[in-house]
This record gives sequence, C-alpha cells and structure tokens, in this order.
Amino acid sequence: MSDSGKTYTTDDLKANGTRKSMYLLLHKKVYDVTKFMDDHPGGDEVIVAEAGQDATDAFEDVGHSDDARELLVDYYLGEFDDTKATAKKATSGAAKAANSAVASGSSLMYFLPLTGLVAFFAWQHYSGSA
Repeated sequence: MSDSGKTYTTDDLKANGTRKSMYLLLHKKVYDVTKFMDDHPGGDEVIVAEAGQDATDAFEDVGHSDDARELLVDYYLGEFDDTKATAKKATSGAAKAANSAVASGSSLMYFLPLTGLVAFFAWQHYSGSA
C-alpha cells in the first residue's frame, strides 16, 4: 500500500479514466487499477465502465469477496478530496437559482406588455361599440 497521503480531485479521476491510466474511486479512496484490468474476473469492460468516477455503488452491488477487497491495497493511491466538487456544486446551485430568477423575470417582462396590449385593444373595442 503506497500511503503517499496524496489527495485526488474529480479532475484527477476524469483525467485518468482511460485504458492507459485507469483510476477508480471506492469509499473516498482512489485506486489505480490499470494493471489489474486484464486480471479482473468479470472482464475489463466492467472496470472501464466505472473508470474515472465514483465506482463505490457498482463495487458494492456486485458483492466483492474479502479477497477482492484485500487486492485493492496494492492499487491504493490516496484519498479523494471532494471539497472542490462540493464548492463547484454549491456554485452551480447558486448559478441555477440566479438563472431561474432571470428566466422568471424575463417571462414577466414578456407578459406584462402583452397584457397591456390586450387591455388596450379590449378597451378600444368596447368603447368604440358603445
């Protein structure tokens, strides 16, 4: 186990989601499973499908044995730092709220003059026929 204490980000995972460099995130720990792909009992396609992202759910859904879990020790790189991802999500949420407010404001700016025009023509129609 190379306990380098290094932390990895979402960008690191995405950059290493290819057959040449395959990182997996399992339980907030990052593993380089590139060399294990050919030995994986379920085939390399299973690993490729989860490469460069959080594979915890897929790993647990299969019900890996204790032996499989022990193999992970050899591929351990470091911990996952999701603070940037959390900050990005918070910023993204704020941006969506702002865009929503702008969109609803834009709708109001469209319907308000339209309502005025309808009222004007209705007034013209009824006052002219009286």
